[in-house]
Amino acid sequence: MHTVCTKDAKSAPGQLPFANHVSALGDAFFNQRLAEMRRHARALLNHLHAGLHVSAADLVVIPRGLRAQHPAARRRLSGETAGFAGEPCTLILLHRFRNWIPAGSMMLVSLISYIDRNTLALLAPTMLAELKLSNEQYGWVLSGFSVAYMIGNLLWGRWIDRFGLRWAMTAAVGFWTLASSSHALTLGFASLFLARTALGFGEGATFPGGLRTVVQTLPPAQRARGVAVAYSGGALGALITPIIMTRVFGLWGWRGAFWFTGLIGLLWVLLWRRIHVPAHTTTETSANRPSWRDPRFWAFACSYAFGSAPLGFVLYYAPLYLKVLGKTQIELGDILWIPPVGWEIGYYVWGWWIDRTVAKAGFSVRSYRGLFTGLMLLSLLLGTVPFVSSFPLAMFLLFFAMFIASGFIIGTVSYATTAFGHRDSGFLAGLGAGSWSALVAVLTPLAGRLFDQHNYHAAFLISALFPCVGWAIWMALANLRSTCSIPK
Repeated sequence: MHTVCTKDAKSAPGQLPFANHVSALGDAFFNQRLAEMRRHARALLNHLHAGLHVSAADLVVIPRGLRAQHPAARRRLSGETAGFAGEPCTLILLHRFRNWIPAGSMMLVSLISYIDRNTLALLAPTMLAELKLSNEQYGWVLSGFSVAYMIGNLLWGRWIDRFGLRWAMTAAVGFWTLASSSHALTLGFASLFLARTALGFGEGATFPGGLRTVVQTLPPAQRARGVAVAYSGGALGALITPIIMTRVFGLWGWRGAFWFTGLIGLLWVLLWRRIHVPAHTTTETSANRPSWRDPRFWAFACSYAFGSAPLGFVLYYAPLYLKVLGKTQIELGDILWIPPVGWEIGYYVWGWWIDRTVAKAGFSVRSYRGLFTGLMLLSLLLGTVPFVSSFPLAMFLLFFAMFIASGFIIGTVSYATTAFGHRDSGFLAGLGAGSWSALVAVLTPLAGRLFDQHNYHAAFLISALFPCVGWAIWMALANLRSTCSIPK
């Protein structure tokens, strides 16, 4: 629902008849939308007057301090909204803004998550030299993170669905804050591997918490954009990590940088305790729940993992590749924010696209097929990076690869929540992110070995082909019959 400012319906002198017609249509549209807002506000007040139940999504319109005092709330609202000259607009805007606050808090937690994980990727050249680690050992450290992240996604997804967002997210962020700080105490491969593995397990709650928050607080028509907001903190974290952490590194060294990541995690935990998230209710039946026997279960897991695999490759190995091209650690901090901009923009672009096109097509398999086919073809451009002699063009290709990979994430999550409903949204988010993490656990040591061999062409080509595999699996499984199908 959009709020449009009122304006004089009379046309200016000399205005053309066509312009008069357009102006009249605009006024009619505005009046219709205003009437809808007035009806919504009146219905809310009537429910309160009658002592009837009002959902948490509607009750959020009333200031929190008055929610427990219905008589006082009724008197205040009744007096302030007499005639409803302009108050309905205020109520609806307040309602919409507050509904987006929980998604915004999930954006912050995913931002912190990616600052924590990308600090190692950014400082890897310096840390590997000081700790005397090879690129292959670095790959195994990343693999340990990925395996723990995979397990954490599945477990935290179930815990969030069962015990609720408040407890689970507090525990998860508190745990990974300690794990991130422990990186400052590492002395070699073993201690770095353990710290990274613990971090991966804790951060497994990031995307399950984000998707669960969106389905509890936003209507279906806004959920693709809600997922974009909740997930976009990851891209934003990857974007600002080089800018912020390079400065922190310059002041306090790489160990001080990890103490800094622990501090910002602690601040989020304190903020999270102050944010209101409505309780989740559902009428979905168990017949619509995800099952490993359902082909769409595997279609989602594989298309999410393979489609977004280039994200992990660009995040973890772009710094090492640019180092090969002659960039210093300080110079890396000045340019590594560029590829994640594509990731950040991609979340919002693809979220808007799905809400505007796929949703209008009834979330049909055909609409998803066109989306995924286009994304698959465009993802092949990543394989051309080592063949490019222009450094700005190489940076653009890394930017574009992350832009396309974000489309696979938003698209596959939308497909999964359409196919299976929202009751197990935390588990579905964990399944997708966990599948991606499992694949990255295989990809990173392989890429590390190819980098040790200076075989950069093969490393980029393999990463570019992964989305093609995910697309092929989705095409083969998405149309198969199952207990609960989506429109074709």
